[in-house]
Amino acid sequence: MTSTKPYLMRAIFEWAEENGFTPQVLVNAGGEGVEVPKAHIVDGQIVLNISSSAVQLHVMDNECISFSARFSGIEQDIFLPIDSILAIFARENSQGIFFEDMDDDTDPEPSDPSPTRMLTEPTTLKTKTKPKRDTSHLKIIK
Repeated sequence: MTSTKPYLMRAIFEWAEENGFTPQVLVNAGGEGVEVPKAHIVDGQIVLNISSSAVQLHVMDNECISFSARFSGIEQDIFLPIDSILAIFARENSQGIFFEDMDDDTDPEPSDPSPTRMLTEPTTLKTKTKPKRDTSHLKIIK
């Protein structure tokens, strides 16, 4: 079965562009086949702006994202296999999809097939009330 990840990525990309947001991807820079500028990698990851105003998008399909972008004024070709992409989101509000770091071809195993939940009595929240003042703290200025 085909992974849903590339379809979801294209949907978030389109949503961000249509709403005037800047679509960005978080990439595992150490992933197999990843081609990104090494100077911009932080903790093995890189965040890339993939908006149509920032890059010349070549491919965004079920296998990869490939585009050209400028880094420090130098145009570079970027290649991102779908498996290396950890998230796609809008820079302005961080809304998007953050993918789990796992193979997309396998179904996630539930941690506990029959989760149990501890039931407790509802807790009533006490609201803090300030004591009422007899006189106003405001002064009339003429």
